[in-house]
Formats: sequence, C-alpha cells, structure tokens
Amino acid sequence: MGKIYIKNMVCPRCIMSVREIFRRNGIEPEDVQLGVVTASFQETEGRDRESQTVPDTIRRDLEACGFEIIDDRRARIVEEIRTGVIEYIRNPGLRQMKLSEFLQEKCMKEYSALSKLFTGMRGMTIEKYCILQKVEYVKELLFYGELSISEIADLLHYSSTAHLSSQFKSVTGLTPTQFRQLKAPSLSPIDTI
Repeated sequence: MGKIYIKNMVCPRCIMSVREIFRRNGIEPEDVQLGVVTASFQETEGRDRESQTVPDTIRRDLEACGFEIIDDRRARIVEEIRTGVIEYIRNPGLRQMKLSEFLQEKCMKEYSALSKLFTGMRGMTIEKYCILQKVEYVKELLFYGELSISEIADLLHYSSTAHLSSQFKSVTGLTPTQFRQLKAPSLSPIDTI
C-alpha cells in the first residue's frame, strides 16, 4: 500500500474524478482525499518509493484532467499545506482550531518548518495564501447570492463585516457590495491561486 500525492485536487469533484481514473485503469484505491491517493500497485525498479508503482496510463489520464503526480518530497508537503488551507477554509467544523494547529496535525510537522518551506517554494506566507483562498471563497458566496455579507463574515469567522470588507477590498480592489453588483464577476479556479 502506498500514497500517491497529486497536485491540483481542490474539491469533492476532483476526488471523484481521480477515483474514477484509478478505477478505469484497474486499480481500486483504498482512500482518496484532497491531494493524496492510497492504493496498492506492483513495484517497478528504478523509481523512488512514493512514485515507483504508478502506471504511466494513470499519469497520462491524470494529466489530461489537469492533475499531476508530485514526485518531489518538498513539493508534496507544499501541496499538502495548500489543500489543507482549502479544506480548513471550506469546512466550518475545522475552524474550531487554529490554522497552524490544523496544518501541524495534517502534515505531522512543526508549523514553523511548514511555514518556511511554503514561503520558500510558493513565494508567499501560508497566512497570505489563506487570505487569498478566503477572499476567493467570499467571491464565490457573493456570486451565488444566497448569504448576506454579515452571514458570510460569520461563516468565515471574520471579527466583523468591516474586517471582511477591508480584507476583500485590499485583495480585489472592490468592496463585497461592488463585487456583488458586477454583471460578470470573475471567479478564479482555486487550484490556480
């Protein structure tokens, strides 16, 4: 049984797609989560332990859908941090703990080491990345128009609507109200942030 780390998995539909790719290639994964698949493969000589058993057909099928197997250990950790931030923001139950505690638990490494690695490889802090993901989620919630700005602020644990508005404007250049009034607001795919 081995873990395969996959880049660009950001939502439940990605999990379903990746699971289907493995099944189409005759492999039933034991578990599929954001950024990681646990499955059994035959061993292949000349490859490192994490990627040694992934058939080329699965690699090609994943790449055709915009996913990518991560062979580098440091890149795997950064992807685990990235998917952890997305998971943390979009799952209200997780926000009972601090982001740093959640990432330490998820990655099983000290937060200071995770922060240094992420900043070095992504060119921004985990906190800045978290803000960008939060703002993108706020844009999505505003786009659908089901929640008021104060309900969105509560959902995302902002201290006030003024704090949400300030952070939103510093990233987008617009207030949440201005964004909501746009005829064609722009949403960014969360895997490109």
